[in-house]
Amino acid sequence: MNQSFETCLTAALDEHERVVQDFRQQCTGQLEQLAQVWRDALAKGNKICFFGNGGSAADAQHLAAELVVRFVKNRQGLPSIAFTTDSSILTACANDFGYEEVFARQVEALCVPGDVVVGISTSGTSANVVRALAQAGGQGVTRIAFTGADAALCGEHSEYQLTVPSSVTARIQECHIIAGHVLCGWVEDAAAASVE
Repeated sequence: MNQSFETCLTAALDEHERVVQDFRQQCTGQLEQLAQVWRDALAKGNKICFFGNGGSAADAQHLAAELVVRFVKNRQGLPSIAFTTDSSILTACANDFGYEEVFARQVEALCVPGDVVVGISTSGTSANVVRALAQAGGQGVTRIAFTGADAALCGEHSEYQLTVPSSVTARIQECHIIAGHVLCGWVEDAAAASVE
């Protein structure tokens, strides 16, 4: 027998609230570090680049848009790219070199020392995310991994990590976008204050 909609909703919201509370307790220090990394890079004129697969691809372009356009305040655009959005680059690279290279190739071509990459993988093991983080490490690019409780390979190839304390993909994604919004809001305030 199928559970009622109300039961389904209650279970999802209860689990979300538990994970968000754990996230707040366990990840505040990580978020504070990342806020400083983002702010310092943007203040020096560098960019923040995002990449991931599936829902994490959507998060990548969502967060890049918040920086380039605006989060809440009208201010100068902040340099950011989502490596998930150019279908010609993605399909050409996947066809010619394999899907594992679709983000690494863009890191190679578009990132310079001082830039920041944010690899988003709820499992922490996405091969193309790991490969791009490894590529960034050889280019003087600061590497951040957004993962779930198991940072796995992504964590091994990153200087900084945001490890959501859950193994449930939906809950991890919810916390990733909360974290992204917090970081976007903080750097936006810093950018707006610098021109006042």
